[in-house]
Amino acid sequence: MNDKLRVAVVGVGYLGRFHALIYSRMPHVELVGVADSHRETAGKVAAEAGCAAFYDHRDLIGKVDAVSIVVPTSLHLEVSRPFLENGIHTLLEKPIASTVAEGAEIVGLAERSGALLQIGHLERYNAGVMELARRISNPPFIEAQRMSSFVARATDVDVISDLMIHDIDIVLSLIDSDIVSVSAVGTPVLTKHIDIANARLEFANGCVANVIASRVSEKKSRRIRAFAPNHYLSLDFIEQRLNIAYPKPRPDEEWPEIVVETLDIEPVKPLDAELEDFVQCVAARRKPLVNGHVGLEALDVAMRVKETILGKF
Repeated sequence: MNDKLRVAVVGVGYLGRFHALIYSRMPHVELVGVADSHRETAGKVAAEAGCAAFYDHRDLIGKVDAVSIVVPTSLHLEVSRPFLENGIHTLLEKPIASTVAEGAEIVGLAERSGALLQIGHLERYNAGVMELARRISNPPFIEAQRMSSFVARATDVDVISDLMIHDIDIVLSLIDSDIVSVSAVGTPVLTKHIDIANARLEFANGCVANVIASRVSEKKSRRIRAFAPNHYLSLDFIEQRLNIAYPKPRPDEEWPEIVVETLDIEPVKPLDAELEDFVQCVAARRKPLVNGHVGLEALDVAMRVKETILGKF
């Protein structure tokens, strides 16, 4: 890139602050400013990142080429609208919106203006997930588990939109088929929203995915297992370790030996990789790994899971 890309971050709470600091270190990016309705927060992060502080995100229009939006999900449409209408390339944190209708409107705004829209499904840039995706295609069965202890953050949404949607997006990227059936159970525990949930997704090609998410568990756990003919893969997100099991014939023996190979993944910082990819997508005008339509599909499935659970109350 010959000229620096002018970027800003809207919403600089816990995660937005990291967006700002990462952009501030990119040699091919000019971090114009950060915007937050909380003046003290905006000023503190702006000073830390070496940029200007804004208190109304609309004041950034005309000053930036691209923006990261890291505000509560319920505000995604309202905050992204002026940027997308003005053709400003937008990285919008996941989920794309609170409802499928709002998500579709966000996608439409980007398409009408020609703005690039990327949804922040961070786990797609997890090195272990990328290695798993390279080694398997359309497995007949996937099991994903994402368990966390309670943290008083993102409690404006349920665990499906907060955590499970990560694995829904990964599953959809691994299975090239339409969902034909969704069954699910779940319940609130500490908040007024669903805090623990289990979903079974059945696909037209026969694949089945079982996805579990909790934000009220004692221990943190992040695993995904994929089963395919003659081999099995198990990824530990936290340890960044991929186990691959397969049968190895044994001469003069009736049954083969089950061999397990362990691949230690070279760790990367997913948020750094995601933001770098966003910047490069803007520069090259190429389609993001998780564009608006991909983010909308993940939200649609998440909403189907949620509606299935709420229908049982």
